[in-house]
Amino acid sequence: MNATRPSDCAQKLDTLPERPGVYLMRDAGQTVIYVGKAVVLRNRVRSYFHASARHDPKTLRLVGEIADLEWIVTDTELEALILENELIKRYRPRFNIRLRDDKTYPYIKIHWQEDYPRISIVRRMERDGGRYFGPFTSGFAVRQTLDALRRVFLYLDCTREITGRDPKPCLYYHIERCAGLCIGAVDRAGYRQIIAGLAEFLERDTDEALAQLTSRMQAAAEHLQCEPHRHAARLLARRAGLDYNP
Repeated sequence: MNATRPSDCAQKLDTLPERPGVYLMRDAGQTVIYVGKAVVLRNRVRSYFHASARHDPKTLRLVGEIADLEWIVTDTELEALILENELIKRYRPRFNIRLRDDKTYPYIKIHWQEDYPRISIVRRMERDGGRYFGPFTSGFAVRQTLDALRRVFLYLDCTREITGRDPKPCLYYHIERCAGLCIGAVDRAGYRQIIAGLAEFLERDTDEALAQLTSRMQAAAEHLQCEPHRHAARLLARRAGLDYNP
């Protein structure tokens, strides 16, 4: 991941990369007034300065105050999602209106007080023994993040009672989105270790988290001793641009 900030704002539009990342818009006083993410930085940022007739009043006001731009290139869209949230919480840009009240914004919750911790999306934090991560910029953003992470951490996402003695696994196990608690493919201690890895990933800084993900995927795959789970780890590794070959 690397940051780029040329001195001339107009020149930046011609040097924007065709890569995923996060962009920051500053006013004349160099205050960050907006933070956003993009699958393709060049297309997204340039769209603010073209076809202005299609912009809503809020966007027109934003564009009128932009005096400087900078961006951070990321390896993946997932990394951009996480970094966007970190920067919005750090700078509290006034044009990111939807984030002004964190209580109405989605968080990832790990129900750590349960024997087999579930993962859910909630709109407020409570003192209930759970662990919370966020806020995220939208429900879509948090769902996309969880979908990608589930390819590695294989967390529980069903309502059946866990006994470890079911005769056959659920659909999620067959599509490589579950560790197989219901059939005893992993025990309580092993599952909580997986969830601890997920929590550690979410609470780290972006660069450090991605650097640690390879070893976490290796540990999870070796513990489960199951090729479908190794394959799931490789899927997210490729998306994150990591070297992983168990």
